[in-house]
Amino acid sequence: MEALLPALRIATALACGLMGGLFFVFSNTVMGALGRIQPAEGIAAMQSINRVILNPLFLTVFLAAPAACAAVILTSLLRWNEPGAAWLIAGGALYILGTFLVTMIFNVPMNNALDAVQPATAEASALWKRYLADWTAWNHVRTVASLAAAGCLTVGLYLGARGAAT
Repeated sequence: MEALLPALRIATALACGLMGGLFFVFSNTVMGALGRIQPAEGIAAMQSINRVILNPLFLTVFLAAPAACAAVILTSLLRWNEPGAAWLIAGGALYILGTFLVTMIFNVPMNNALDAVQPATAEASALWKRYLADWTAWNHVRTVASLAAAGCLTVGLYLGARGAAT
């Protein structure tokens, strides 16, 4: 286990950064583009995105990241006196709370509600306007939390490596 700990920490930081990049692209580009087209077309496109994204590669990274964060938190709590431990704990907690839980509590239910409507209806159009604003706002939270988590984990890795070198 001792030999795998650095690899776990590095992989966790990379997974958080990867997810942050995905969320950034949605906040910065995809949602704005979908908001500029007719509501029925935007809804249909987002429904398709929400179905296609649930693929094995995405789900592996999406589900492994919080599990890895939990493992980093636990191992860092056990090694509290090591340099960087607090940063590793903070990074793991930021990701679990600000990314994974936000996704499950806010974004997934909004995706499910959007998936349940017929794109060309007045009900769907009203839902779409709220969805664009609310989903994107929570996605901004996920973006910031993921990137902050990756940053904290990286600082923790750096401090740990620097402490091990002295």
